[in-house]
Amino acid sequence: METPLVSVVLPAHDAAATVGRGVRTVLEQTFRDFELIVVDDGSVDDTVREALAAAGGDPRLRVIEIPHGGIVRALSAGIEAARGDLIARMDADDEMLPRRLEAQVALLDRRADIGVVGCLVEFGGDRDDARGYALHVDWLNALREPDEIALNRFVESPVAHPSVTFRRELIDRHGGYVESDEPEDYELWLRWMHAGVRFAKVPEVLLRWNDSPARMSRTSTRYSRDAFYTCKSRYLARFVRDRVGPGRGVWLWGAGRQTRKRFAALESEGIELAGYVDIDPRKIGQRVAGRPVRAARDLPGPGNAFVIGGVGVRGARDEICASLEARGFRLGEDFVPAA
Repeated sequence: METPLVSVVLPAHDAAATVGRGVRTVLEQTFRDFELIVVDDGSVDDTVREALAAAGGDPRLRVIEIPHGGIVRALSAGIEAARGDLIARMDADDEMLPRRLEAQVALLDRRADIGVVGCLVEFGGDRDDARGYALHVDWLNALREPDEIALNRFVESPVAHPSVTFRRELIDRHGGYVESDEPEDYELWLRWMHAGVRFAKVPEVLLRWNDSPARMSRTSTRYSRDAFYTCKSRYLARFVRDRVGPGRGVWLWGAGRQTRKRFAALESEGIELAGYVDIDPRKIGQRVAGRPVRAARDLPGPGNAFVIGGVGVRGARDEICASLEARGFRLGEDFVPAA
């Protein structure tokens, strides 16, 4: 093969039941200038045989076998072997729709300012049995343009990992996946966005994101709530420091125990809270954890306060944003949602 434009990196571990279907959906893309690198992460089942069988001798498939070391090691091995200027992610239990690569390459060609492009995703699961996951898909599908994605990045991961294609040069500039106890994709997105990398999405459903019981986000502590908040707080602290000067206090919206616990890591990152914002009349006017609790109407003005919207109840974010904007606070400059 000549050097391809796109390298699709698909890590797989004991994925014999699904990898064949995933490989076929990649090889059936309308865009043809790519290689597919399946990184077998020490599987003990028939993952490699199923991948090769699905390819039927297609020379665009390359299989790399490594000792089992986990997702980050597999991703890094795939990227190191990749020859393309663009890296497309794919997982062994998901399915590409035929136009995914064509549409994502076209967007990157059209918009030189974009470094990472995702797409809308179809939830491949039972919405009743996995309502939280399905609602997350609905939420991230509503985020499409760079500013929407960037300003909501501290709520949850705003792009589906197996849906993205990114410029390989970003790895050289800002580093790649890092081995840690945190979600490797979310950490990468936050690090790149902090460096100024812009994300966008093709406004079409181009990936079926299957919610299998064995999905790592369900089975690994790397994707636990605590791991997400530890990662989130580190980059949130950097975001806030860039916007808070002398005399401007940082307020956390949400004085409840759970909200305070989730964002306790902010203090270890050097962010000293001036107080809390709450709607509970029993808390307003009191002190919680040694800090005052105020109603939104009693906050200092935007020039003297920066607000982190830390309430995780669905629907509350819109109310918080509306309340702050009514007082002249600007999203991204004077407040940021971070539930």
